[in-house]
This record gives sequence, structure tokens and C-alpha cells, in this order.
Amino acid sequence: MPNIKSVKKDVIKSRKNHVRNITAKSACKTFIKKARVAIEHHAPVADVTESIRLACKALDKTAERGIIHKNQAARRKSRLMKRANAVAQATP
Repeated sequence: MPNIKSVKKDVIKSRKNHVRNITAKSACKTFIKKARVAIEHHAPVADVTESIRLACKALDKTAERGIIHKNQAARRKSRLMKRANAVAQATP
């Protein structure tokens, strides 16, 4: 543990931020997984669109807060949409 008061505060703050970042990333992954499961198990269109909407919202929030890079959020959303569109076109 550091001896300088300001560094002690920085350590505490970085630990709090680390926990917050881990939680946000985990929530993001959960929303993405739910959307993928809905897509792959051919859920009703309303359920798929809602799960994708929630996943995109979570990705945008984490990118806005600086937890993940904005390009990473865009890439993940793009891959999710691409997968959903591929399944939608494959089924008549």
C-alpha cells in the first residue's frame, strides 16, 4: 500500500472503477448472449428485435462511459445485426 495520501485515494478509486467496468462489461456480454440465443433459436421477430435493441443500448452505454472503445461497440453491434439479418433471410 502506498504511503502518500493522494496515491492511496487513487488506488481506492481505481479499484472502484475496475469493479464498475467489470460489471458493465459482464452486463454487455449477457445482453449480447441473450440476443444471439434469440436469433439462433428462431424466436419470434418481436423478441429478437427487442433483445437486439437492449444489447445495442448496453453497448452504447458502455462505449459512452469509456469502458469499451466506440469502434468495439460498433463492431459488436454490426456483427449482431449481420447475424440477425442472415437468419431472417434464410427463413422464408
